[in-house]
Order: sequence, then C-alpha cells, then structure tokens
Amino acid sequence: MKKREQFSGNLTVILAMAGSAIGLGNIWRFPYIVGEYGGAAFIIVYFLACIFIALPIFFAETVIGRRGGMDTFGSMKRLAPGSSWYKVGLLTVISPIIILSYYSVVGGWSIHYLLKSFGVAFGQETGHFGEFISSVEAPLLAHTVFIALVAAVVLAGVKKGIEKFTKITMPILFVLILVTVVYSLTLPGAGRGVDYLVKPDFSKLSGEALMAAVGQAFFSLSLGVGTVLTYASYMRKKDNIFLSGVGTAGFDLLFALMAGFAVMPAVFAAGLSPSSGPGVVFETLPFIFGKMGSDAAWITICVSGVFFLAVLMAALTSAISMLEVGVAYLVEEKHIKRSRSVLYLVLFAWAVGLLCSLSFGPLSGVHILGDTIFDFLDKLCSNWLMPFGGLLFTIFVGWKMPSADVLDEFSNGGDKPLNVRIYPVVRILIRYIAPIGIVLIFLNSIL
Repeated sequence: MKKREQFSGNLTVILAMAGSAIGLGNIWRFPYIVGEYGGAAFIIVYFLACIFIALPIFFAETVIGRRGGMDTFGSMKRLAPGSSWYKVGLLTVISPIIILSYYSVVGGWSIHYLLKSFGVAFGQETGHFGEFISSVEAPLLAHTVFIALVAAVVLAGVKKGIEKFTKITMPILFVLILVTVVYSLTLPGAGRGVDYLVKPDFSKLSGEALMAAVGQAFFSLSLGVGTVLTYASYMRKKDNIFLSGVGTAGFDLLFALMAGFAVMPAVFAAGLSPSSGPGVVFETLPFIFGKMGSDAAWITICVSGVFFLAVLMAALTSAISMLEVGVAYLVEEKHIKRSRSVLYLVLFAWAVGLLCSLSFGPLSGVHILGDTIFDFLDKLCSNWLMPFGGLLFTIFVGWKMPSADVLDEFSNGGDKPLNVRIYPVVRILIRYIAPIGIVLIFLNSIL
C-alpha cells in the first residue's frame, strides 16, 4: 500500500492551514461584510466569534483529522466504527465542492482585474464591474482559467503541489497586501475609513449581524466543510495542534484586518458607500487607481497589479484546500486515481460555477428562495452547511470521542505541557460554548 503523504513540519502545517483560511473570505468578503454591518462593532463581534466558536471547532476538526489519519469520511468511520457518524464526513465532501463552484467565479474576477491592471484585455472588455459580471464570455473564461490553476496544484499532490505552492505564495501574499494597505492609508480622505474600522457603533448591530459574524468566521477559517480535517490528516504526530490552531487563526485575523485597512480607506477616499456589497473590492480599487491620472500611470499599474495579485493568490490557496477534500475522499475511499478524481470534481464545480456566473446576467431572473443562484449557494454554505458541519464536529469530539483520546491527541501524548494545562478550557469550549453559540445563531435565523 502506498504510504500516505504528510506535511514536512509544524510551520508548513500553519502555512498550509493559513493558506486554506486566508482567501476571498478575508480580502473580498470581509471588507464588504464589515461595510454592511457597521464597521468596528462588527469586527469586535467577529473577533469574539473566532475565539469562542471558530477556534474550538478548528481544534475539533484537527483532532479528528490527525487521529483518524484519513479523508473526512474515512476518519469519521475509523474513529466511530459501527455508527452513522461517517455520514458527517460525506456531508463535508459535498459542501466544499459547492463552495468551490461559486468561489471559482469570484477567483476568476481577480484574474480579469489583474490582467486589466496591466492593460490586457481578457475576453470581452467592459468598463464597469456590473457590466463585466453580467456579461457571458469574459467571466466564464476567467472562471475556467482559475479552476484550471487550482486543479494543476492539487494534481501535483500534497508535498509537491499544496505544500510547495503554499510556502511560496504565503510570504508573497503578506508583502502584497501590506503594500496595498500602506498605499490606501495615504489617500486623501482615508482617515474616515480608518475611523470606520476602529470606532464601534453598536447601534448598528442586530441578530442578522451576529449571524453574519459567525458565518464570516466559518467562511474565513474554512470550518465545517472538512478542509481543516483533511489538512490535519497530513500532520505528523509530533506537530503541535494548539500552536497550529492559534497560528492559523492569528494569521487569518491579521489578514482580514489588513484587507479591511486596504479597502475601506479607499472606499471613503473615493466617496463610495461602505455597504456597496460583494462588488466593493472590484469597484473601489479600479476607481481609485483610475483617478490617479496619467502622470502616475506606473504607480497605478504597480499598485493595482499588486492588489489583484494578492486577491488571486489568496483565492487560489483556499480553493486548493476545498478541492483536496473531495480528491482525498475519492482516492482513499473509492480508489480512484488522483488525476481522475481531480478531473471529475473540477468538471462538476466548473458546471455549477457556470450557473453561478450566469446568475449575474442571463440567469439573473432565476431565483431560489428569493435569491439568485450565486447568493443562494453562498448563504446555504456560509450560514447553514458550514455551521451545521462545525456543530457536528464539536459534538463528536466533545461527546462521542473518549476524553482521554482527545487529550492524547491535543497534547501529543502529554509531551506538550502547555496543551495539557489548556485542555480543560478547550474541552469546555468544544463541548458547550461553541455548540450553544451555533444553535443560538440557527434559532435566531429561523425566528
């Protein structure tokens, strides 16, 4: 039997998991969600959601993944033989592929705007974001190129593909977004955007905002859909689960805040509304760059290119982890070669993504429960499937797995004294706090 691949070290684990977490959820989704729900007040709620709900779920998924040592389906089946818990693993094989389908559409937008920054026409050229996404050829071509790039990395395997790609892109991504932040903060009128991000207005918070904060935490950290579990199954037994979780969550939160400071000051500098919705990133930055004038054309090209390259890299690292979940399942459970597994899943995600892309144009009149195809799938995954998967993972680790097994995995057999001391708190968060928080969010959404 072929030996299963593993990541080469703890730093690689953090970079890979951070790469999975740091994606469009940070650079594209976080700024517009913050804009829709009141700025700094929402950020505070989001931070608390990450600590008390998201991080415990991250630990739960990591424990299952490394203890099971297989894909999501196989790990659950190995840890709870003779039960129906393996069905949770099957759910988390389906969810990330659905997310990948519409995620790839937005990833394609970043390719289009990256090329546009350098004056390259990518398919049908349009002047405004709304016109671009409502067209047919250009968005579909961009969607196709993006998902093909994702497939190429996953096809190369864990070490030669995912690990190598992550080691190269993560440091570059940090530098790229930092450059954009510095530039954005120097724009005239940027101070109002900074105030918006640091001065909370709690009157703007609502039940919907609370659910959005939890949904954003799940979406950003890729929780409840098996990506963390799958990557954890590639961890070595001596790697530190607590360090990996805190490191990943810390990097994720840092990038989300950096994205906020890259976008919101520019939004206010441009005189646009912070609640402009999903298109805010793709509308605001080109608008700002366009106002700079021909005498600063080289700066325009550089800063615009830097920003959209960062968006593209972030999108790719997350999309890769989503595809890997399904690929690991097909390879290990159905014994299908990696190349064919990648092909089957990519074709499915591409086809669903095609419908999502067309929902901004020819299929804009098609609605599911009042939402377009794109919006319906986004809400279904971030507000329902991801939290539901996270709830089941916490129940499994908190109530089904023997506490001694969880402690053994969390503390590396007692070799990590700090983890042993922290474990009682982590167990309370996993057993009670995180599940109760998720249930309350569900009830609020239903009522």
